[in-house]
Amino acid sequence: MFERVLIANRGEIACRVIRTCRRLGIHTIAVYSEADAHAQHVRLADEAWPIGGPRPADSYLRADAILEVAKRTGAQAIHPGYGFLSENTGFARACAEAGIAFIGPKPESIDAMGSKAAAKALMEKHTVPLVPGYHGDNQEPAFLAEQAGKTGFPLMIKAASGGGGKGMRIVRTAKEFADALASAQREAANAFGDTRVILERYVEHPRHIEFQVFGDSHGNVIHLNERECSAQRRYQKVLEETPSPFLDAQRRAAMGAAAVAAAKAVDYVGAGTVEFIVAQNGEFFFMEMNTRLQVEHPVTEETLGLDLVEWQLRIAAGEPLPLKQEQVHAHGHAIEVRLYAEDPDQNFLPGSGKLLTLRLPTPSRHVRLDGGVVEGDTVTIFYDPMIAKLIVYDRDRSQALQRLREALAQCEIIGPKSNIAFLERLSRHPVVVEGRIDTGYLDRHLEEFLTGDAEPAPSVLFAAASAALLHDERAMQGGPSDPHSPWARADAWRIGHAGKRIVALSLRDARYDIEAHGHDGDYRLQHAATVCEVRGARHDGEALSARFDGEALRLPLRVDAEHVLLHAGNGQRYSFGRAAAFAWESKAGKGGNQIIAPMPGRIVLVKASSGDSVEEGQELLVMEAMKMELALKAPRAGTIEEVHAVQGDFVEADAVLVRFAP
Repeated sequence: MFERVLIANRGEIACRVIRTCRRLGIHTIAVYSEADAHAQHVRLADEAWPIGGPRPADSYLRADAILEVAKRTGAQAIHPGYGFLSENTGFARACAEAGIAFIGPKPESIDAMGSKAAAKALMEKHTVPLVPGYHGDNQEPAFLAEQAGKTGFPLMIKAASGGGGKGMRIVRTAKEFADALASAQREAANAFGDTRVILERYVEHPRHIEFQVFGDSHGNVIHLNERECSAQRRYQKVLEETPSPFLDAQRRAAMGAAAVAAAKAVDYVGAGTVEFIVAQNGEFFFMEMNTRLQVEHPVTEETLGLDLVEWQLRIAAGEPLPLKQEQVHAHGHAIEVRLYAEDPDQNFLPGSGKLLTLRLPTPSRHVRLDGGVVEGDTVTIFYDPMIAKLIVYDRDRSQALQRLREALAQCEIIGPKSNIAFLERLSRHPVVVEGRIDTGYLDRHLEEFLTGDAEPAPSVLFAAASAALLHDERAMQGGPSDPHSPWARADAWRIGHAGKRIVALSLRDARYDIEAHGHDGDYRLQHAATVCEVRGARHDGEALSARFDGEALRLPLRVDAEHVLLHAGNGQRYSFGRAAAFAWESKAGKGGNQIIAPMPGRIVLVKASSGDSVEEGQELLVMEAMKMELALKAPRAGTIEEVHAVQGDFVEADAVLVRFAP
């Protein structure tokens, strides 16, 4: 076994690899960019070395800098994690030339599967089922348009290199093809430095099911069962689970055999994933092979009781596979979701900023957390905004889903906005609960999973106000005092006047003023024309219990001087801010006559000029930020007065990019 391993990655996967290495007694060496000098993987590793600027191209994609650190520190092996250089053939070869083990497959295997087009050609020779389409070398737009017509619509354009949903577009008519092709190629060039694409017939309402495979240098290849990843938004996986609720034993065996055949076709060594599109009738087609560890590997670990990173290390050190196929036995059900700094109600706009509060559930046999940040850390604009992976496990799917709901209810993130409420709604939605979701469902029915601008019910406001009052009374009273003294009452009491307070709560851009009379858990509350008598309110730190107009309720709730986080009876999450009782700064009207940058990023396309007349919703600029493209559209119809950005500009958040004439 290796004694010194360098991890050529960052964030949660770097921390994940470090934990396994530490358990095995392996000395770990981390690398970091300028933006990651205080990152958790730097703190966890036995030693860490700087490799360049904050942009990936200046640091984590610099094979030369990483290899230089490996040589200087005596690293015997490099674990690439996923993303960055994990599927870079040149890096794998450079490691071998330097006498350093690459903890991954052979360069030839990466080459064979690194191009979706080449992979499909190879699978065709080994009779692995393929979706009809084009995966040739001719990349002329006119020729691709001709092939698209032969393939038929709807079809999928896919970047030939890379993964993660980058450079993918669904095209439903020939008229849309040219624009979709240009957009996919542009995104592929930014993500992978390769504009080549393949075309595939788009399977309507497909499921996405992948098989974990492992091979060793002794010629053995097995699979470790499937993971269903059908819950996706824009080809990004949202919820992953094993076993798949769709597969029966016969179909699982057939797909597993195809996955092993695919791995053997490229003489595969190490961890890989063979991904399939599965039609509603059960037909399955090879989609691609990822020659690395996947983000969702923990669900496989939880049901098999294995450490796949340990397997990677042992196989890279020349050991045979620890198990034979017939020795692989799964137990229970595991589900993974990813907590992101993003705003689902604003088209999942990635967020950045300091994590002022980061509360996550306590790890246990049923709850696992793989993260790369802690409270007080900053989510930067330079990398993927994932905060943590939440993995739950139980004896069956229904119990695992309930574990997921309980764990999500315990999560709280203050700072950048997060997708927790979205995930909570997802975990309760009938198509997820009943195992009926397909890869396009979220995009077709996204409004079913968003909170939107729905007004909180009066009962929600009164519960939040009661908790805020209890919190403030405790803070004002401080130490022990005479409970019968009127001066001990924190209810705004004055001689000759009934006490009255205003509890001001904010939710999104709305403000709610609740009038309050009373103290110590007994209140008369009023919002607008609605009045509620609250009796016996108590807060134990995790939940509020009280009688609201005689109805006794217990609601999961956390409160402090600045926020109230409450879960209503239907599982709906409300995160209220505590506003000043007599001051309110409105955000109304912001951006009505202008387009502002929603976050820091680079302008990749400008489609408008001064003097242009545009329609509401017309795309005017395309911006790249946090590994994705954002389309910036006209807020209203009108005439453009000024355009303040050109292609290639790096702009800061809230910079005015386009100004409209009055």
